[in-house]
Amino acid sequence: MKLIVAAVGRPRNAALAAAIEEYEERAAKYWPLDVREVKEESARNASPDVVQAKEAERVLARIDGAIVIVCDERGKTMTSQVFAKFLQASREAARDVAFVISGAFGLAESLRKRAQTQLSLAPWTLPHELARLVLAEQLYRAGTIVRGEPYHK
Repeated sequence: MKLIVAAVGRPRNAALAAAIEEYEERAAKYWPLDVREVKEESARNASPDVVQAKEAERVLARIDGAIVIVCDERGKTMTSQVFAKFLQASREAARDVAFVISGAFGLAESLRKRAQTQLSLAPWTLPHELARLVLAEQLYRAGTIVRGEPYHK
């Protein structure tokens, strides 16, 4: 089992990039973590639907065979402990799980249809860099919960 974070684009803000890297490194101590960044589509002379569709094609090509969870504010909410149990169950079932973080124009319908679950990281719309940071921190937190370590209080 591995956890895949499929994210559209790279973090542009240096401080957020550093925080994301820090938490992804921490999470990788608990879970086999594979971060797969895909290129953002240029929005110049393209409709949001076209941008979404092209980015979705790139993401889907990188997560074949995995259980797909799209991060979306309209999705299901989980406490940190429920999330940890979900990840542990995935590990025990030896299933790869791909978390998808879309680009600035949001999720294409093709990604929503492919997803087994839509996960809400917050009830608000988050910039994709911030969503990636929240996900990375929760992956780390879930690892500490599973191992019974004191990070989660």
